[in-house]
Amino acid sequence: MYFDLIKDIFLENEVAFLRPIEEADFDNLLTIALKDKDLLQFSPRPIHSEELLRKYIDRAVQLRRLKSRYTFIVWDKTKKLYAGSSSFLNISEGDDRLEIGATWYGTEFQRTGLNRNCKFLMLEYAFEVLNVVRVEFKTDERNLASRTAIEKIGGKFEGILRHHTLMFDGFRRNTVCYNILKSEWEDLKNSILIQK
Repeated sequence: MYFDLIKDIFLENEVAFLRPIEEADFDNLLTIALKDKDLLQFSPRPIHSEELLRKYIDRAVQLRRLKSRYTFIVWDKTKKLYAGSSSFLNISEGDDRLEIGATWYGTEFQRTGLNRNCKFLMLEYAFEVLNVVRVEFKTDERNLASRTAIEKIGGKFEGILRHHTLMFDGFRRNTVCYNILKSEWEDLKNSILIQK
């Protein structure tokens, strides 16, 4: 696998458009970030203030430059609004694997099918363009909505890493791990978008 993190990647279908996040996207995401303080309650990095959102975006841009993470901003084509963000992270070229995560959407975009479409596009790119062998997903053990979403797209439960991640409030979360293998992709790809 070779992942050119400098290259601009655009992923699109009839529901979602993903493009690389940039500093100028602060204004595109600010309303979502300020609207719900608990939006990223299960994330190690909250975004519920101007300062926190600025740090989040600056860090995402910097990590892309450092070639360790590729963060997208997500446009909902049905609502014609920016909806949130998702990333390729924990990229390991030598092992032909990466993680899809750090995903968040405003509440009005949740449970609308947008996330499923974004994950489909990202999985398709990972397996069919980057030729990865394994895609990983990790989430807070308490985040039942995220766990359900991962399982609905075919993520296989692998286990729980106890006291794995230190949260912004000092809590040590247990992290639930899932994966999808390239050998499973052909069977999954036709079912992901038709689920309710």
